[in-house]
Amino acid sequence: MEKNLMLIVMLCLASMRAGAQTVDTAAVVRVVDSLIQVSRAFTEQEDFVKAVELNVIAEKLALENLGRETAAYGNTCFNRGRILLLKSKLPEAEKWFLEARDIRAKVLGKETQEYAWSLHNLGNTYCRMGDFEKAESFHLEAKTIRERVLGKEHLDYGFSLLNLANVYYDIGNYEKTALLNLEAKTIIEKAMGTNNLHFATILNNLGNTYCRIGDFEKAESFHLEAKAIRERVLGKEHIDYGLSLQNLANVYYDIGNYEKTALLNLEAKTIIEKAMGTDNLHFATILNNLGNAYWMMHKYDKAETLHLEAMDIREKILGKEHLDYSHSLLNLGNLYHDRGDYSKAEKLQMEAKAIREKVLGSEHPLYAWSLNNLANIYWKMGDFKKAECLHLEAKEIWIKTLGQEHPDYAFGLNNLAKLYCEMGDYEKAEPLFEELFILNKSLINRALHHLSERELNNYIDAFSKTQNNTLFATHASRTRNSRLPEISFDNTLFYKGFLLNAVNQIKRLVLSDTASIEKIKLLKSCERRLAKEYTRPVVDRDSSEVMKLLEEVDLLQKNLAKTASGGEAMRQVRWQEVQSTLKRGESAVEFVHYTCISLNPVDSIMYVALLLRPGDDSPHFIPLFEEKQLTPLLRGASGGSNFLKINTLYSQISLYDLIWKPLEPLLTGINTIYCAPSGLLHRLNLAAVTTPDGQALGDRRQLIVLGSTRQLVVPHSSNQTNSNTAYLAGGIRYDSDSTAIAYVNRGASSRSIEPGALTFLPDSLSITRGGVLDYLPATAAEVREIGQTLSATGLQTKVDTGFYATEESFRQLGVGSPSPRIVHLATHGYFFPDPAVSKKQLAIGNEPVFKMSEHPMIRSGLILAGAKQAWLTGKHPEGQEDGILTAYEISQMNLGGTELVVLSACETGLGDIVGNEGVYGLQRAFKIAGAKYLIMSLWKVDDRSTRAFMTTFYRHWLKEQQTVPQAFRSTQMEMRAKYSGAYDWAGFVLVE
Repeated sequence: MEKNLMLIVMLCLASMRAGAQTVDTAAVVRVVDSLIQVSRAFTEQEDFVKAVELNVIAEKLALENLGRETAAYGNTCFNRGRILLLKSKLPEAEKWFLEARDIRAKVLGKETQEYAWSLHNLGNTYCRMGDFEKAESFHLEAKTIRERVLGKEHLDYGFSLLNLANVYYDIGNYEKTALLNLEAKTIIEKAMGTNNLHFATILNNLGNTYCRIGDFEKAESFHLEAKAIRERVLGKEHIDYGLSLQNLANVYYDIGNYEKTALLNLEAKTIIEKAMGTDNLHFATILNNLGNAYWMMHKYDKAETLHLEAMDIREKILGKEHLDYSHSLLNLGNLYHDRGDYSKAEKLQMEAKAIREKVLGSEHPLYAWSLNNLANIYWKMGDFKKAECLHLEAKEIWIKTLGQEHPDYAFGLNNLAKLYCEMGDYEKAEPLFEELFILNKSLINRALHHLSERELNNYIDAFSKTQNNTLFATHASRTRNSRLPEISFDNTLFYKGFLLNAVNQIKRLVLSDTASIEKIKLLKSCERRLAKEYTRPVVDRDSSEVMKLLEEVDLLQKNLAKTASGGEAMRQVRWQEVQSTLKRGESAVEFVHYTCISLNPVDSIMYVALLLRPGDDSPHFIPLFEEKQLTPLLRGASGGSNFLKINTLYSQISLYDLIWKPLEPLLTGINTIYCAPSGLLHRLNLAAVTTPDGQALGDRRQLIVLGSTRQLVVPHSSNQTNSNTAYLAGGIRYDSDSTAIAYVNRGASSRSIEPGALTFLPDSLSITRGGVLDYLPATAAEVREIGQTLSATGLQTKVDTGFYATEESFRQLGVGSPSPRIVHLATHGYFFPDPAVSKKQLAIGNEPVFKMSEHPMIRSGLILAGAKQAWLTGKHPEGQEDGILTAYEISQMNLGGTELVVLSACETGLGDIVGNEGVYGLQRAFKIAGAKYLIMSLWKVDDRSTRAFMTTFYRHWLKEQQTVPQAFRSTQMEMRAKYSGAYDWAGFVLVE
């Protein structure tokens, strides 16, 4: 192309000179303009070599034929500067833009578009160089000229606003940035519409601004819209589309979704590498961001390699005094800090701080981060005074620049409070923890209405760590008149089970919104498909389909969350409100655990109790034990089937000494204890612990187990009124008779409960039991006896046995009509521990995928009819469910009308214990589904004693009209009188 163009140029020049002593200047100007236009075309294609070659020809023609002080030569200077700016050759670009500016000022005047464009690009160059004072000055001058010459509705005036906004973004004035971008957005939308790249740029800038402000809902929304426009206009291989992915990744990084951050950055990295290669600043930024994601995922070697590569590129292109280079220094410093190499970390952070102070000044949010990071290093090195001064300075900068409701300020508060704890100055730490709790609560509640469940879980994880620090401070200080016990109790009421409460609240609100019904149906469909993928062996799983479904689920959950606002589950319950519900003789106990924080951290997890009685001035903070004291007692007993070990565990006075003895001085006159377990206490029946006089604690006092004592203030609320029905399943055939199962399922949707009658479904299709899933003969008799009891009280009762107790039948509950008041399942249950913790590989060969799944709600579930084949092989007949009802699948059901779920099965109360959220297993699944009370087992329960327990419980509850908690306690006391060992009477727990 350029050869043809050169030929045209030569011919033009020849014609201009033929028969004349002078050059036709108009013709020269036309040729110069043509060369510049083609040069710009090559620039747009990122072929900078050809672009420069053509511009050099244009420069020479203009100089030789027109002279230096001409508009044509000024245009060639401007175009050369533009090419160099895009190549990030900033000092060279500055030189050419300055020459273009001076020529245009002299030849065309300062009230012209050409002069304004020179100022415009000089402003951009200085902004990239980090000279924000000059950048602001040039952009303000360009804006003033455009306002006078073009007016405030012209597109170029909008571009001036946009560029000024970029300067204010870099200097940390985010409110001004947002206002300018919004004004520019209005202008561009009016002039060009919304389906163009300029509008996408505005949206992108707004997304970045709101991300820094901490409004992640707006940030994500703007970035998604910008990404969609760029995909439509440019396609998915263009660099700008890659930049949209990168900016979205930054939002997800800030809300703690590091896996999604990494995936988006990897996709952007591929696009940028293909479009521009690896020796450019865009590629360096992607490497930097990817390194940060891996750092947060504790993949330190990967992170270090990426950060070093990014730093080398930035040094080569920008030099060692540029702001972007300081980012690389800071990130590497963070990495070495986490590795314990404090001297190397200090050197890097000091260098980053010096650059930021020079470029940004000492009152910028990024400078405050340098102070914060250095403070953390000095803390680890034992120089507390230096650390304190730096933290206080950073805190004041964040207050001044970001305000006291920003996530960065919360982070600084937490670090300063932790430092004071390490210094032993709990008086200074206390008000910081109090302020921090209020701020964190506000940030989390804001996030609740735009994040998916998965994203919210990641987001609150970082904030809930502050509870750990508050508990440590409360334990360590033990000073009189301290408010730390009150703060700790309020923290616990907020964080314990927060995600479960939030999910249930959103679910209840959207179910009452008819406009959301179709979205709910689509969400359920996606979750069912996702559940099927999770239950496939890893080697057979379609990983791309899993990622696609996860994205769909996230998006639908976010849309639904936006329709729900307010509500009881989201408001903060204070300790005084819990106290106000307590009657005389009652007490509320929140068990909590935390990890010790100190200069030399040790593997020490402490358990404490926060105890509250009527009339107390504040909650009591009672230290209990270290987790390592409890672990040996539980080993081999909890979750096992060895009745001797279980009986021994519960008869040991040492168990009482750890958990209950420290509370006894405060329990005088207390007959009822509402308690919420934490950590390993979820593995125990706390009422079965033997006291020194040989009684069980449950004999002395009524113990009512709650997920959180906040339930005393915000009780369970169902989506519908309780029905007068009951569903029971037992005597189940697990053998794989596909013909029998198919026959049963054909009639599943048409079978109904006979009004006022007990329906027994025959098991005549049964075949000989065998294999690993043994038939449980006592369960058939159990559900028949209970069914007769329920029917006698007027409940319309359906009992599924044999091959009729299918997964399809169970999942029909709550579909099209209120769920049964009672759900009773007598079958095998299962729970497998996290394979990552036990260092096992993912499912291969004949290992059941349910045992090896990375998802905790797949590793817990119930076994229903025909499950044997899927359990052994991971496969099941086409068109049928596998018979393995996972906790994940149960969580998608609607059991809002169910008062009681009884899981008369083995180990149904077990699951992964996850921080403040408690047990991830069947317990959580049925709570999400909407059930009020659950009776579950802690170990492999005996058929004989289970049957007796269940029939006794229903007699007390339904015939004698006791409440569920009263009936449960009466049953346990009656069973204890009948059976001497805890194995036979204490295996079941009631959770409200």
